[in-house]
Amino acid sequence: MHYNVRDGATLILSKVGVSQQPEDSQQDLPGERHALLEEENRVWHLVRPTDEVDEGKSKRGSVKEKERTKAITEIYLTRLLSVKGTLQQFVDNFFQSVLAPGHAVPPAVKYFFDFLDEQAEKHNIQDEDTIHIWKTNSLPLRFWVNILKNPHFIFDVHVHEVVDASLSVIAQTFMDACTRTEHKLSRDSPSNKLLYAKEISTYKKMVEDYYKGIRQMVQVSDQDMNTHLAEISRAHTDSLNTLVALHQLYQYTQKYYDEIINALEEDPAAQKMQLAFRLQQIAAALENKVTDL
Repeated sequence: MHYNVRDGATLILSKVGVSQQPEDSQQDLPGERHALLEEENRVWHLVRPTDEVDEGKSKRGSVKEKERTKAITEIYLTRLLSVKGTLQQFVDNFFQSVLAPGHAVPPAVKYFFDFLDEQAEKHNIQDEDTIHIWKTNSLPLRFWVNILKNPHFIFDVHVHEVVDASLSVIAQTFMDACTRTEHKLSRDSPSNKLLYAKEISTYKKMVEDYYKGIRQMVQVSDQDMNTHLAEISRAHTDSLNTLVALHQLYQYTQKYYDEIINALEEDPAAQKMQLAFRLQQIAAALENKVTDL
């Protein structure tokens, strides 16, 4: 603001000793000069302070400062809209590939969503919003949002902080699309919500249609599910460490051991397969747990 720093200018940042007497000259501390020039040909990009700081200044500042802050904000908004337009087709493709009803839905998703519907009926939960939240938390938020915000989980890529910020906006839009709550937008709403204000209703309908389409699919039987899991296991026999997976499952079982045993003893299907007895055998073998054996 006070210095006419042009593109490509050479800048030296040095720490100075500040005397209590304002009129005293400030002296450089030895060895502190050229802190920015340790790497040759290193280009640094000067950015404005955060918006919150700017807002605080503009509230206390002159009319000229307020106009300047507003102008900068409008410039950023124009750039945001421009970038959004560039990426829009890719964002739409993502929503289509994840939520399009014509795409094959994995048997596990159908099986689990039916399980959630059965649990709602079993416990007399008739609020559709609750069932919607269950399904949203189990698949879109647990799986897709995680991948959106962390692409390096499945791709061998380095995510730059600028890309990370953009992915967070898209992930937040996806999360908003999965909620039934209507968000009233105003001029003070976050820019990421304003960016996709027009598209959010379309995305919400895609989520609703996706859940509705899964509910109307042919039911996946226990036998079909077991067959599918067996095929997946054979396909990835050499890719996964089953002992580690089993150990993690047992750690969960260990935490809720008594509750799981009681539930298995009361469940008719578990009684036929003697699952409670088998779990007790595993516990006895792994940690000498006192059982009814």
